[in-house]
Amino acid sequence: MKFLFLLFLLIPILEIYLLITVGSLIGVIPTILLLIGTAVLGTYLLRTQGLATLQKVQTTLDQGQIPTEALLEGGFILFGGALLLTPGFITDMAGLFCLFPPSRRFLANQIIEHLQLKYSSPSGYSRRPIVVNGEYRHEDDSV
Repeated sequence: MKFLFLLFLLIPILEIYLLITVGSLIGVIPTILLLIGTAVLGTYLLRTQGLATLQKVQTTLDQGQIPTEALLEGGFILFGGALLLTPGFITDMAGLFCLFPPSRRFLANQIIEHLQLKYSSPSGYSRRPIVVNGEYRHEDDSV
């Protein structure tokens, strides 16, 4: 929880600092055009990659498989699109990273591997039911 608080506090401060620094180096108009350019590129990637991922989900479902990787990639596409709506260079780069297919697949595979390791280990969740041995005796109080 403290991490998220620091994240929501530090990211806007860093974004403002970076916008002022870049604006003073290249000028206000080029900085604004650069932000608009990343937003246009992000919108294009969001549209094309979203449609491609939707097609991938449909193909996987048609094959009778669970589209785990494609659904995770779809989540990253949505997250990347939301980051691109936030003005600033840091959020734009993170959003483009989520929309770029190789990095998105890498992130999705890392999550899948992590979950497989976590839930297939002996200390993790098991699909077998928990059986508790014990004795049971019914005493009839109505007599």
